Amino acid sequence: MSKFEQKLTEMLRPAVEMTGLELLGIEYVSAGNHSVLRLYIDHENGIDVDNCAEVSRQVSAILDVEDPISTEYNLEVSSPGVDRPLFEKAHYEKVVGETVEVKLGMPLNGRRKFKGELEAIEGDNLIVVVDGQDYELPIANIERGNLIAKF
Repeated sequence: MSKFEQKLTEMLRPAVEMTGLELLGIEYVSAGNHSVLRLYIDHENGIDVDNCAEVSRQVSAILDVEDPISTEYNLEVSSPGVDRPLFEKAHYEKVVGETVEVKLGMPLNGRRKFKGELEAIEGDNLIVVVDGQDYELPIANIERGNLIAKF
């Protein structure tokens, strides 16, 4: 997660929590006039359209006042979906033993993408088994992580 996304998360988390929901994380995709600010929300009973609309109203009010994004953008509020995004160490702790896909900011051994079983978390590192080999991936270096759904 970028520093800008962290700043937005800190700014918007209280508004989301006031609605009784959890802010899993934020993605900001800069693309000129087609930029997107995406919030992932969750609740133990699931998320519906009304939850997304309520969070959108609350967050829009804050964004209008604080104005942290100077260009045009679209605000999207979403449930985590099947390929649940993982933003924080606590999110990874909940899915130990599951298959994850991780993209690193800086390459490790010449690669940035790792898809395999999340075997363990040791300190601030994920241990991911890819093709029978263990990789120790620093959480601070993760640009994007997702749980891979099993069908």
